[in-house]
Amino acid sequence: MSVSTHGLRVKSSSQLLRSGVELLSSMRFAIALLTVICIASIIGTVLKQGEPPGNYINQFGPFWAEVFMQAQLHRVYSAWWFLLILAFLVISTSLCIARSTPKILADLKVYKENIREQSLRAFGHRASVELPEDAEAAAQRMGKTLAGGGWKVKLQRRETADGVGWMVAAKAGAANKIGYIAAHSAIVLICIGGLLDGDLVVRAQMLWGGKTPYAGGGMISDVKPEHRLGDSNPTFRGNLLVAEGTQAGVAILNQTDGVLLQELPFTIELKKFIVEHYSTGMPKLFASEVVIHDRATGEAIPQRIEVNHPASYKGIEIYQSSFDDGGSSVKLQAIPLSGQGKPFEVNGTIGGSTELTNLGADGKPGEKLALEFTALRVLNVENFAGAGTSGADVRKVDLRAALDARMGSANKVGGDKQLRNVGPSITYKLRDAAGQAREFHNYMLPIDMGDGHPVFLLGVRQNLADNFRYLRVPADDQGGLDGFLRLRAALADPALRAKAVQRYVASAIDPSRPELAQQLGQSATRALALFAGDGSAAADGKPTGGLQAISDFMEANVPEAERGRAGEVLVRILNGLLFELAQMGRSSAGLPPLDDSEKTRIFMTQSVLSLSDAQAYPAPMLFTLKDFNQVQASVFQVARAPGKKVVYLGCALLIIGIFAMLYVRERRLWVWVQPQNGATRATMALSSNRKTLDVDREFALLSQKLLGVAPDAGNTLNPKSS
Repeated sequence: MSVSTHGLRVKSSSQLLRSGVELLSSMRFAIALLTVICIASIIGTVLKQGEPPGNYINQFGPFWAEVFMQAQLHRVYSAWWFLLILAFLVISTSLCIARSTPKILADLKVYKENIREQSLRAFGHRASVELPEDAEAAAQRMGKTLAGGGWKVKLQRRETADGVGWMVAAKAGAANKIGYIAAHSAIVLICIGGLLDGDLVVRAQMLWGGKTPYAGGGMISDVKPEHRLGDSNPTFRGNLLVAEGTQAGVAILNQTDGVLLQELPFTIELKKFIVEHYSTGMPKLFASEVVIHDRATGEAIPQRIEVNHPASYKGIEIYQSSFDDGGSSVKLQAIPLSGQGKPFEVNGTIGGSTELTNLGADGKPGEKLALEFTALRVLNVENFAGAGTSGADVRKVDLRAALDARMGSANKVGGDKQLRNVGPSITYKLRDAAGQAREFHNYMLPIDMGDGHPVFLLGVRQNLADNFRYLRVPADDQGGLDGFLRLRAALADPALRAKAVQRYVASAIDPSRPELAQQLGQSATRALALFAGDGSAAADGKPTGGLQAISDFMEANVPEAERGRAGEVLVRILNGLLFELAQMGRSSAGLPPLDDSEKTRIFMTQSVLSLSDAQAYPAPMLFTLKDFNQVQASVFQVARAPGKKVVYLGCALLIIGIFAMLYVRERRLWVWVQPQNGATRATMALSSNRKTLDVDREFALLSQKLLGVAPDAGNTLNPKSS
């Protein structure tokens, strides 16, 4: 076979084979493959990998999510086409090495001492000078000088018409070409290591070993053997979740259409999970106190695993990946918002669910709901900033901004950054019979937003990609929701509304003017009914109320010029009516009446806004966190990576190769020494693979050492002189 600059050419009768080998071994083909791999790596960096399909649908829509799935862009590094490109890159780079290495090795052994004197005069760096010594002595002196300077030297004796001449051939910087081989070999090793540590071995077992992904649920112990990989599997990378006080010895390998279970030769027992936080709420330390139990010997090895400090056992690396809930138990209080039913308690476990039955307007059982306990968060450090700041904390959670977009009230807040732990929160989902679900996020304790009166925050969102919108419910004088709930229940009772109208009219109108009392009573009854949502319906048929209902009524029945004054009067009446309802609710509960104070006014103002916003609360009941027992779980990444050492070797070779190619200059030097007209004349020339100022300085130095002439000593050293 022969070597060409385009590719490796083989002698074969098959034109297809010759063309294929030449294409694969060409440098242009290898560069094209590297370009495709770089583009794929950029996609894998920008697009989150290994996310559930629903996350891509919420973020990009059904069409593009399906495109990403079909192209396997959500799992780029394990996609068949990516692995195929890596395989072709290995083949192409190997053929490039095979094509170039023989020439490089042969060139390392050649001194090119047969070069002619006329050729030396064509070099850019050349010099010619007469020497006082004979040719052989000068050649030997130059050879020793160059050898002492790290050059490899070869002397050639030539017969000339004037006597015996000597060619001194020297070379240095041969590591430059060795760097080429090292860098290209590094690419091959890194790709091979990547293929070994990828899904290639697992997919081979699925193809030839009869292994299939498992797409169902249930207990791990119930999964059949065809979905399990043995503990002798040479390479894998999976996740292992272990709750405090429990053991686990089966890792989960996520696949496109399910999961595979990887048996481990040991089990991991989590004794304690440690998480430390900064004052901002940002995690500072993840650590797991574990005990590794060997299945074969029964030996127990205590270990501490931290982020960037993995444990290793039997060739398997155990990394601290993240943490999760390990099945915390929670107690929630369910509060019906329909006016029917009484509050009740619901016990559950994070990650579990329970079925509930909603009461209809007639008090009879209505639709069934599934309550899914999603997450328990014990620590919530939020930014309660004042005006002029973003209000976003280091976790990119902007509670203030989320509250600004809540239902109803448009009270804007801002200020300097103030981080504060607001206590535990519960996240849950309510799923109807059709499978549609809304997610809710409620804080356990009331939160002071800066106005001196704490409120309960009840968050809701329709889609995972949306931010939570929060309903503010004011805390009563006991720090609970009872005051607001009593007011809401009284508002929903027509009899209590009528009694509140009577009390309000009696306190506002002189009994001697019954005509005004009747007129005020009609206006008050209408305003309170509109606010409560009685007798009105939205375009979609759902009842409506709150301040929006009053606003719509005024736009339809009051001239525009009179709306301002009429609105003030109507709001004043509404505030008085709701105050009477609140007093009546407290009286029925055996509590003293509200006093006329600033605190009471703040409570009533926020209650009006909350009652109005509650009309848009998309749930028949809300759930507040009453008690919990947190159980932490640690998520480990377990990996057997035989290709890791291969990759490390490739990285070392790559560093060496790049350093050699960039910082090592290959130089060749020739000095032709011959007797001429009874004297000795020396002609020197230097070549280098890179023309830099260092080459000029080195040539000047060599001229001084070998020829005894400074660079500026006459025109004999001038490149233009002969």
